Amino acid sequence: MEKRFMKGNEAIAEAAVMAGCRHFFGYPITPQNEIPEYLSWRLPELGGVFVQAESEVSAINMCYGTAGAGARVMTSSSGPGMSLKSEGISYIAGANLPCVIVNIMRAGPGLGGIQPSQSDYFQATRGGGHGDYQCLVYTPTTVQQAVDLTQLAFDKADEYRMPAIILGDGIIGQMMEPVIITEKKPIAVDKSWATVGWKDKKRARAVISSLSLVPSELEEWNLQLQARYKKIKETEVLYETYNTEDCDILVVAYGSTARTIRSAIDENELKGHKIGLFTPISVWPFPEKELFEASKGKKAVLVVEMSAGQMLEDVRLSVGSNAPVHFYGRMGGIIPTAEEIFAQITKLGEAL
Repeated sequence: MEKRFMKGNEAIAEAAVMAGCRHFFGYPITPQNEIPEYLSWRLPELGGVFVQAESEVSAINMCYGTAGAGARVMTSSSGPGMSLKSEGISYIAGANLPCVIVNIMRAGPGLGGIQPSQSDYFQATRGGGHGDYQCLVYTPTTVQQAVDLTQLAFDKADEYRMPAIILGDGIIGQMMEPVIITEKKPIAVDKSWATVGWKDKKRARAVISSLSLVPSELEEWNLQLQARYKKIKETEVLYETYNTEDCDILVVAYGSTARTIRSAIDENELKGHKIGLFTPISVWPFPEKELFEASKGKKAVLVVEMSAGQMLEDVRLSVGSNAPVHFYGRMGGIIPTAEEIFAQITKLGEAL
């Protein structure tokens, strides 16, 4: 298979096409603009549909309608745009519909800046909109992984009939790496629920809605959602480890930050201590049990993020009393270097 040298955003777009996505609705915002730009010419040449909507609100509701018709559909944005999409995402989750949403994170809050950040973690993993719902959330560390996770997201969204988010920071979206993108046929799932007309009067009319004015019925629907989420937490966890078995300082990071930390580990040797890396790939469901086991016997756990500390909460809950949890973060679009991360690890090692 031939490798292609592609920017992360464009690779994500092509991965979606090769996963059978023929519908995209979006609105421009840096640093994800290459996704709609790429699909604006790629989809029409395949007979697909590309629409630059008048707003993020319109775009996500176009996804709602397309998903309701049973088609694979994607949208993409960044922090402020994701905030505007949040109501529609809740509606899609409440209506039991699959779609894929890409968030290439920028610095905030507010308009913030266009530099890379990881400060949308809460927004993605805590729902982001109203109601008791979840989205599958995947965090790539390389462009190739962004490709693979995008295609996985379409399959899992269809399998569980729910939104799936690719949560990449601006570095992943803008950097270029060699990738292999192959055609991936959609998994076989029953979509008899899709609103594609009522020619066959033998089957019930398909009706899609998230409205339920009878409290007992709405509670029952919520209980069904929670049962599904419980199953996902048991079966759909993804993570990677590096040098974790015999280390005494365990570093936890995701996205581009994780690859920087791996470089810090490979290029430096900490006197008297061994360093390991635990990288969540799915942050919902978060690898709670796996991190708990990995943190056993460690002298310290260090969480590194391009934020004020959001994944930090999930790490603390997972590690429990196994080891003290420390944090190092940069904000405002500042990217932590391998040197400064290793300096923090060294400082922590000297204190043990």
